[in-house]
Amino acid sequence: MSIAQTILKEFEGQVPVTRKFLERIPEDRLNWKPHEKSMSAGQLAFHLAFVPGGVIQFVQNSPAPAPDFASFPQPATRREILDKFEESVATVRDLLSKMDDAKMQEIWRMVQGDKEVLAVPRSQFLRDIMLNHWYQHRGQFSVYLRILNVPVPASWGPSADEPPAFAQMGQSA
Repeated sequence: MSIAQTILKEFEGQVPVTRKFLERIPEDRLNWKPHEKSMSAGQLAFHLAFVPGGVIQFVQNSPAPAPDFASFPQPATRREILDKFEESVATVRDLLSKMDDAKMQEIWRMVQGDKEVLAVPRSQFLRDIMLNHWYQHRGQFSVYLRILNVPVPASWGPSADEPPAFAQMGQSA
């Protein structure tokens, strides 16, 4: 199995889990923030939806300019978030499947102006940011759901609200 296929397999396993989280955001709480310095629930959900596709597009060029984290889009509806998620998933499936091991092992570079700020194998950046960063924000989003009194989906293991997927098999929805 190639490096890209390995990452894609892990990604595919996490897509339905993340979709469950995004489907649960209350439409009337998209502007809610747990703290004045925090992203709103809608901004965080949109970021969660955007990250995989945005990251895989970002690593297509090397060197790539460092992103500007000045603002995050504020979606108006849950549908906008879910549509962005489906677009993001399709982008990962398309672009990652075209990457061979040579491209994945190539040193990928990020610059800020004339200064190189990162130089790592492309596969490492994808693992760190497309996957690990994504999981970190999903965990953050689970806290938002809990505070909003929304049942938190199970991810790798159970949440306080539901058992893990393997234990749900055979149960009616």
